[in-house]
Amino acid sequence: MPASAPPSTLPPSTPPAATPLPPFATRIRTTAPSAVREILAVTAQPGMISFAGGLPAPELFDAEGLRAAYDSAFARSAGRALQYSTTEGAPELRAAVAARIDRQGLATTADDLLITTGSQQGLGLITTALIEPGDAVLVENPTYLAALQGFELAGARVIPVPCDDQGILPDALAELVARERPKLLYTIPTFQNPTGRTLPADRRAEIAAVAARLGLWLLEDDPYGELRYEGRALPRLASYPGAEDRTALLGSFSKVMAPGLRLGWLRAPAALLRGAVLAKQAADLHTSTVDQLAAAEYLRTADLDAHVARVRDEYRIRRDALLSGLGAALPPDSTWNRPEGGMFVWARLPEGHDAMALFHAATARGVAFVPGAPFFARDPDPRTLRLSFTTHTAPEIHQGLTRLAAQPLSPQVGSTPHPHP
Repeated sequence: MPASAPPSTLPPSTPPAATPLPPFATRIRTTAPSAVREILAVTAQPGMISFAGGLPAPELFDAEGLRAAYDSAFARSAGRALQYSTTEGAPELRAAVAARIDRQGLATTADDLLITTGSQQGLGLITTALIEPGDAVLVENPTYLAALQGFELAGARVIPVPCDDQGILPDALAELVARERPKLLYTIPTFQNPTGRTLPADRRAEIAAVAARLGLWLLEDDPYGELRYEGRALPRLASYPGAEDRTALLGSFSKVMAPGLRLGWLRAPAALLRGAVLAKQAADLHTSTVDQLAAAEYLRTADLDAHVARVRDEYRIRRDALLSGLGAALPPDSTWNRPEGGMFVWARLPEGHDAMALFHAATARGVAFVPGAPFFARDPDPRTLRLSFTTHTAPEIHQGLTRLAAQPLSPQVGSTPHPHP
């Protein structure tokens, strides 16, 4: 046999210098992370009483009813429950959701609907279908932070519409539409996030008329509408004359059934719905089949209206507990609203106070809220704060307010940095 070759005495070769990777897309490099999500990470500490996140109360979930619905979905056809589905959504869920919307006063059929992975996805699908870089999008000021983030990712010019304590000022909206020629107005007209305010019926009618007269798409986000504790329900914006053929309506099971299902829906005119379907095909093909079928079973066999009524009764108690204690918990001369429903109270500290400074002092004592500045598209007000009352029981709310009342007066405005959306 030939002798083995002697081991090489040559030095190991030096690998070539690595070429830098191509950069991330501009939209990722220039979009700031959600300041509220970062704040919520702080509030997740053990023992924290948090008025920060808009979280439904987990003890109020109908866990047994949902468990039975999942069992039934599997019993009917496990193969279907675990299989791919159509982009538009399971027919029985679309039909059940349409019937529910129809009973609430807005004529709707299954063909008007797309089932989404949470209503947040519906917002993204409409943005993809309508918005190109540089397009103007109008928003309430302040507004839902994740909407601001989504529009920013799309490269939109986000323009705030002047508002008062009742919401959008229609005359100011008309002036902005005429001047800026936006494609879209995004609004949460009922129990708005973060302010809890509700747009009156006459303003809804005026906004619909402005949209029809000047050529504007409307995106109506309605995750909280069923959580009404007092007063009369108002028709959805999509039902007003002039808005019918230009309004996309977003809804969700997150606040009335369970957010972990990640089930929402989008109701839109046919042409816009087709665009959203195309966008969803590219995003995730379809929403989870098993979750859709379980939700359809729940709507078929359980009484969701009765469940929502029980949730409303408890949330009303919690809202009142928060409102009754704010006077002692916040600095003198603070102001706040009394929402008729939803999940949030919007407060404003007196002149010379800073909500972010108060937040840091409060979390050190085991209580949290969300400073209001990140919710503004422009000209943030550092004295504002959002408090959610749904997550904790009334005794826990009282304990949290006691902790908040123990804070020293917050420093002068401008003494601490503010998060920027």
